[in-house]
Amino acid sequence: MFPLNARTLALTSLGLGFLRPAPGTWGSVPPVVIAFVLMILGVGVTGLNVVLGVILAASCVVCVSLGGYAEERFGRKDAGEVVIDETAGQCVAILFLSPGAVQARWFDAGWFGLFLAAASVCAVAFLLFRLFDIVKPWPARQLESLPAGWGVLADDLMAGFYALIAVHLLVRLVT
Repeated sequence: MFPLNARTLALTSLGLGFLRPAPGTWGSVPPVVIAFVLMILGVGVTGLNVVLGVILAASCVVCVSLGGYAEERFGRKDAGEVVIDETAGQCVAILFLSPGAVQARWFDAGWFGLFLAAASVCAVAFLLFRLFDIVKPWPARQLESLPAGWGVLADDLMAGFYALIAVHLLVRLVT
């Protein structure tokens, strides 16, 4: 086993890719936790999108720029330990979400209602992203054939996009 270094920590989302079982699921957790905390702190959609956008951009840069290193380090193209692509895809799934509409329809207007609404939208975004990332509907699976880090990243961005659409449709349906 190679020693941990900055590149390996970046590719594994600070080591989450080494957790078992389901390292991709672990790599999807940070954006959800960050979004949830920001939502219950009352940060608006714009602030949430800025934070997620920065994480998304950084994750994409890491995945693409270190794609060759990841293949060399782990001995295969899309190693399970490399979960920065899941972090990026999960960011996409959470963009533009606000618990306000869900809270107004389903929960009390107080702090606990906001907590439940934020938990609900984050959980749904998380579950839908993981579903689309595992199932890989067209063209996500085909995007995996792109070279190096692009193929590792693109399918997760597509899964995130599908989850983004599904979450927003569900929020509109229930509110």
